[in-house]
Amino acid sequence: MTAPSHNGDNFQTLQYQFAAHVRNPEQNVQPEGIEDRRMNVYRELFYNNVEGFLAGNFPVLKDISSDEYWHRMVRDFFDKHRCHTPYFLEIGQEFIEYVNGDRVVDKEDQPFMAELIHYEWVELALDSSEIELPVEGVDPNGDLLAAHPVQSPLAWSLAYQYPVHCIRPDFLPQEPGDQPTYLIAYRDRQYDVRFMETNPVTARLLYLLSESPEMTGLEALQQIATEMQHPAPEQVIAGGLETLEQLRASGVILGTEV
Repeated sequence: MTAPSHNGDNFQTLQYQFAAHVRNPEQNVQPEGIEDRRMNVYRELFYNNVEGFLAGNFPVLKDISSDEYWHRMVRDFFDKHRCHTPYFLEIGQEFIEYVNGDRVVDKEDQPFMAELIHYEWVELALDSSEIELPVEGVDPNGDLLAAHPVQSPLAWSLAYQYPVHCIRPDFLPQEPGDQPTYLIAYRDRQYDVRFMETNPVTARLLYLLSESPEMTGLEALQQIATEMQHPAPEQVIAGGLETLEQLRASGVILGTEV
């Protein structure tokens, strides 16, 4: 059999047919002139690479999914989603865009799926981040009330409607929690990614400090006490200082601005 021409429109047509068949061999015919044994190498190689990276990015989602559902979703992503990056490390972010985009809802979708995959993606994003923790302009032993506490650029404050950090095959909540779940994800100086559960007051504190680089720890806590209409602001300040010290010990707060 004569192989198709590798020039002009014929070659481009072959490329489109080849790519379409690899993405979804059940829906798109195999290009003529290519041995099925060889095509099968490409079919398995491309799909297995994508499936492997998704399984590595979203192990909890795969663990709670039936095998049929998981592969149906991976195949649909591989077939329908047009990635905007050639980097395998960014496939997880592309999958998030796919789930939150034009994907057709599946009857087996869990209500917390969008939040779960974001939570799972955060770990890889922090682990692979090239951001370096600052060593200049920060006093690691500074007064957290009198100066501005510096939050690590590798510490992210997260809020979810579902307790995503607790999801597992025997815990699949079908309704949001009574209260949002607040988490801090961070990478420490040993390059370990960690998560800690926190509360809305701490989340608000970190938000105020991140939005107002001139605000001292005391000013932030005073504002929170006012917002809470707390009858004893000094208690809020004392508790807030203890929290800031704990965050500094963990590496979420690096110190104070010099």
